[in-house]
Amino acid sequence: MSRKTGRNHEIHELHERVPYFVHFVWFVVKNGGTRTALILLMLATLLAGCGNKPVETDGNEFVRQWDEPSSLDPHLASDVDSATIVIEVFGGLVTLDSNFNVAPDLAENWSVSPDRKTYTFVLRRDARFHSGRAVTADDVKWSLERAADPKTQSTTVDTYLGDIVGVRAKLAGESAEISGVKVIDSHTVEITIDAPKVYFLSKLTYPTAFVLDRENIQSSPEWFKNPNGTGPFKLKDYRPGELIILERNADYHLGPAKLERVRFILSGGSPLVMYENNEIQLTGLGLPDLELVRDPKSPLNKDLRTAPPGFQISYVGMNVKQPPFDDVKVRQALNHAINKEEIASKVLLGRVHAAQGILPPGFPGFSPDIKGLRYDPELARKLLAESKYGADPRKLPRATLTVPGAIGTAAGPELQAVLAMWRDTLGVDVSIQQVEFASFLRELHAGRLQMFVLAWVADYPDPQNFLDLLFHSKSINNESGYSNPEVDRLLEAARTETDQKKRFSLYSQAEQLIVTDAPWAPLWHPGDGYLLIKPEVKGYPLSPLVVPKYRFVYLEK
Repeated sequence: MSRKTGRNHEIHELHERVPYFVHFVWFVVKNGGTRTALILLMLATLLAGCGNKPVETDGNEFVRQWDEPSSLDPHLASDVDSATIVIEVFGGLVTLDSNFNVAPDLAENWSVSPDRKTYTFVLRRDARFHSGRAVTADDVKWSLERAADPKTQSTTVDTYLGDIVGVRAKLAGESAEISGVKVIDSHTVEITIDAPKVYFLSKLTYPTAFVLDRENIQSSPEWFKNPNGTGPFKLKDYRPGELIILERNADYHLGPAKLERVRFILSGGSPLVMYENNEIQLTGLGLPDLELVRDPKSPLNKDLRTAPPGFQISYVGMNVKQPPFDDVKVRQALNHAINKEEIASKVLLGRVHAAQGILPPGFPGFSPDIKGLRYDPELARKLLAESKYGADPRKLPRATLTVPGAIGTAAGPELQAVLAMWRDTLGVDVSIQQVEFASFLRELHAGRLQMFVLAWVADYPDPQNFLDLLFHSKSINNESGYSNPEVDRLLEAARTETDQKKRFSLYSQAEQLIVTDAPWAPLWHPGDGYLLIKPEVKGYPLSPLVVPKYRFVYLEK
């Protein structure tokens, strides 16, 4: 999935909403400026409000700011902003628990055939849509087939449901149904996949596999504004650009939420100012804000919380089918020209870790032995000279880096630093093009972007979620157009390998080849996240993955 801008300015929810520095911060740091200069820039903002009073809400309500979701249709959602709302309103056969294990949701249990290819799910008798109608096996089958219907135009169905026998035939318009999904009785459904894959159940936790109500979908083109979901919350109100209100589903089969409502404010000014003015109860912290809030004398210091690093990677992607990125030496040269450690420490003040590989530290399959393309300006110049374009940067085809965001907004200082290093080290001048996020995703999926900056946020804890989904030559998420037959072979072998040590070894071999081939310039993984949470908010889960969370939250007034 989960693309967040960046694959979203790309910061997972716990590390999100990190406001970009003003344009000249890199200049200040590069010329000896200190954190003091940054603190002074933010002082006036932080002097406003004390932030000690509880947020005034209408009853038992949790309030926070959020970005506009690109879609509330589970079968179309492909970004964190959308998924965070969708997973509270809808559900699937299974979900992820707080320890990232696959847990029952609409299915109370399941069994697996001896060949590990057929899964039989038994639905809960108390699983109901918000309307009160019981969820049936026919609903499951119809929902999966609706996701795979080419008319739905899902960009995620091949990735997350493509292992099911018959999905690709349905997606291609060659079949009216998915042959691998069979209704046994009203509460039993059988799903057969093309080969034994240990991560298959984890894929079913993604919104593409969620169960929808057929009558609701067919009632109106804007059904998603009044959805009949199965999740812990109902969508009470949705005003695009203004707010989203979720209301507790008192009959939720896994137990009702403690909150009556969750309000997402989709507009407004600075999240920090809103927090200080008691308009919201939680916000992430940007770097300059964090420096002040960490001060024990700050009235906000007592609200500061530390969150575990998100499982994500921020990167610059290069389309290997478009010049000059069709030459591996150009891509390698650009990688070696980036001093990621300096940017991470001086520009981002240690909030991130320089990425040498693809998998985040602490993620299953992560290997510290991956040899990244480290900063080496001499080698960078040598590689560029050896490329088919030669050492003269004027002979390189013009490169444009597309970033998601409102036109006219400033690119982040870390990105400006990367561009400055390419210019200073190689004489390569890369221009920036900003595109609104939904349009950005369309262009990205169509393979029309020459160069792009994004982050990828893990959807489930398995290296397949990064390496196979993003770099296999046939993957729809391989927006760089990268292709290496040996990488494909290793990734395909890892899909069915049951010995975890051997699986992870196969992934490490593939990862090293990918890093060396350089379809990406991996930039950084997030460090600890920092949030402000009002004292009355209790039970808020601090998770590095996007999982349902608001039913666990409660308020102490």
